[in-house]
Amino acid sequence: MRQPALLKSVACLLAGIALVGARALAADAPDASAADSGREKFEQQLRALNWVKGPATVELQGNSQLKLPEGYVYLDAKETAKFETLTENLGDGREVLVAPNDLRWSSFLEFDDGGYVKDDDKIDAPALLKSLQESNEQGNEERQKRGWVALHLTGWASPPAYNKETRRLEWATVIQTDRSQSVNFFTKVLGRRGHTSIVMVASPDELSDAQKALDGVLDGYEFKPGDRYTEWKPGDKVAEYGLAALVLGGAAAVATKKGLWAVLAGFFAAAWKALVAVVVGIGAWLRKRFGQGTKGE
Repeated sequence: MRQPALLKSVACLLAGIALVGARALAADAPDASAADSGREKFEQQLRALNWVKGPATVELQGNSQLKLPEGYVYLDAKETAKFETLTENLGDGREVLVAPNDLRWSSFLEFDDGGYVKDDDKIDAPALLKSLQESNEQGNEERQKRGWVALHLTGWASPPAYNKETRRLEWATVIQTDRSQSVNFFTKVLGRRGHTSIVMVASPDELSDAQKALDGVLDGYEFKPGDRYTEWKPGDKVAEYGLAALVLGGAAAVATKKGLWAVLAGFFAAAWKALVAVVVGIGAWLRKRFGQGTKGE
């Protein structure tokens, strides 16, 4: 059975910079030419990605689709994997990226075919936070092997909450590195045969606006007829986990209970996304290419 990545589930700010660029642009960079070279290399790699401009309708996994609004951009799974490598974020090759064209925040979407998730269990936020922090530290071992900065989950930006009308489970965590602080905002959209995970990354002071903007984007996301949550039928696959375990990674949480530690390192490492040093002018370049801003602003 294909194992989904833990929690991502769905992101770092599109204005991030590759490790080589970030270090070259640091205050203690040896000289200006090194900084310029790092930035130029990053911009070239960013330009080479195959951006899709909204408005457009994008077909996604799990028999679902997204109506990408004007003022937003999209990368398919192949291009998203390239971007994650550029920005020191781990992925599993199945995520797709959606973001506003001015790069204030970004989000990653991925479908998990683990089955219908029952939405009737209770959520113990303090206990879940403790479990997430423990798993996050295990993920840092994988990041450190790659020479990447460690990510530390310091607390909830907003605790888990479920909306029965939209069939969305949402929460946000604060992520700290030695270079920056960011917030990962998670959304799980429940469907008949599984769920779609979205993780959005924004700076703490951008979270409120970014969350509202993401909600607007998700208004254009839906499972197609036959795969909606309310269309579940007896005999359909039911997930081994409920809402609480979904916060811990769904199938990964089940694997933990079964002692399948060997498969969890990658899940833990890919669970959260980090903001990295911003390259001034990258957002301006994309705005120039894709338009002046997000519609409605």
